[in-house]
Amino acid sequence: MKVPPPMASAHHKEPHLSGRTGWLRAAVMGANDGILSVAALITGVAAGGADRVEILLAGIAGTAAGAMSMAAGEYVSVSSQADTERADIAREKAELKTNPRGELLELAAIYRERGLSPQLAAEVAEELTAKDALGAHLRDEIGITDLAPPQPVQAAIVSALTFTAGAAVPVLVSGLTPIGIVVPAVGAATLVALAGLGALGAQAGGAPRGRAALRVVIWGVLAMAATSAIGALVGQAV
Repeated sequence: MKVPPPMASAHHKEPHLSGRTGWLRAAVMGANDGILSVAALITGVAAGGADRVEILLAGIAGTAAGAMSMAAGEYVSVSSQADTERADIAREKAELKTNPRGELLELAAIYRERGLSPQLAAEVAEELTAKDALGAHLRDEIGITDLAPPQPVQAAIVSALTFTAGAAVPVLVSGLTPIGIVVPAVGAATLVALAGLGALGAQAGGAPRGRAALRVVIWGVLAMAATSAIGALVGQAV
């Protein structure tokens, strides 16, 4: 077999999907939570004997509250992650300035633990330190890369929008179907939407679609069964 020259392989780039994890996680979580939480809320209220106006009011209120909650939660969570990374970067800069020799030895030890010989580990550490000491330590010592940096605003916006889009499924179904079949109609539409979302998210991330779809459907069934039972019990008691 003919081996391509070294320079030919330098231009070969494999497509990787890890760079999508930042927005993809927020999008899938937002849509999944929107579909499931609002559907569970609607089925619980409908099972308790509520009329159409009360069901729609509950769904719309749940959508608004959930979207704002998801946006705030994502923003705070991702901001905390960004703050932690900035603190680690500042600490590493200070250590490189005050103890460069110790940091070089630490980097070489990391490469030895990964399987390089002591001599090669020392050479790699020295060359990477000469080129970009901070980048080498952030990547190999702490695990921080620039592949998917934290973006709090992006995560908040994506979560709010996808939550609202997901919640629109049970809200629309509850408004368009006869009042007597709201619970089964919302349940069926929710399971279909959850399965589609799980498969779509898995495909975007390069993971198996069937397993992802089954996972979210199982949790959807459990959530709606629980809220329907609670709604029916409370409705009977009232």
